[in-house]
Amino acid sequence: MSFTAQVKDELARVDGPTPAAELAQLSALIRVCGTLSFRGSGRYSIRIATETGAVARTIIKLTHKLFDLETPLTVRRSVLHKTRNYLIEMPEQDELAEDLVTLGILVPGRGLATGVPACLLGTPAARAAFVRGAFMAGGFIADPRGDFHLEIAVTGEDFARGLVAIVGSFGVSARLNRRRGAYAIYLKSFDDVIALLRAMGAGRMARVVELARAKKSVKNDVNRRVNAEMANQARSTGAAAEQLELIDRIEKNPGLAALSPALRSFCRARRAHPELSLAALGAELDPPVSKSAMYHRLLRLQEIAEQAAK
Repeated sequence: MSFTAQVKDELARVDGPTPAAELAQLSALIRVCGTLSFRGSGRYSIRIATETGAVARTIIKLTHKLFDLETPLTVRRSVLHKTRNYLIEMPEQDELAEDLVTLGILVPGRGLATGVPACLLGTPAARAAFVRGAFMAGGFIADPRGDFHLEIAVTGEDFARGLVAIVGSFGVSARLNRRRGAYAIYLKSFDDVIALLRAMGAGRMARVVELARAKKSVKNDVNRRVNAEMANQARSTGAAAEQLELIDRIEKNPGLAALSPALRSFCRARRAHPELSLAALGAELDPPVSKSAMYHRLLRLQEIAEQAAK
């Protein structure tokens, strides 16, 4: 089961705390994944297609609980993708037009509503249920172990902007992207995604995301430390190569015998341990020498090489 399906499965088990919240959730479900057909004289029908069984069950459950509507269900299997597709139909029936007005999908005398049904969203619970329904119908959330994001695909700019405003009421920052005539409400921040999951009622999956973020943070910290260590090692190796070249030049002129005992010990240690940093090299000497003292010996060797080259 995909991560998106796991989230939707948890959301399908969330009961709206009030009939108003259930109405808001059903409104969003039908609006986002339903197709409305009109045959004149107020005769409407709806077809709702989804690949998620939990979404189909929620739509049928809420429709039967809130309205007295027929909702025949057809289950089809895609041979190509080996997945099930659920088709819910609400055929023409006397109560459907009035029920669509109650759901905020139709506006009397004006036809199909373009924005979100503000009349259904007067409480935080109703707004949370509306976002829950929109996500169940058109949402996607990536596996948090990878390149993480959440999005809800909808049609209609007014509806999309209204949904962004509702999401924002939970302290969540969402972006709106236009994609091939449709719109995607898009979240990439771990904090925003976790906050929205909790607002919708997916507390268990929010904790899964938090755990994945903690693991990713530890992994990234380890990688940063390893990369920093490798960079330091590369710098030390490059510096050691330059020091060995410097020692070779001094050996030719004026010769290692002309050096002080301290400088000769530096040269012998560097040739014996070309992989060590200055600090580690100083620790190899007897008695041990500080990094600062080793650096000053190196500066003295550079001066001797420069004087010999004149």
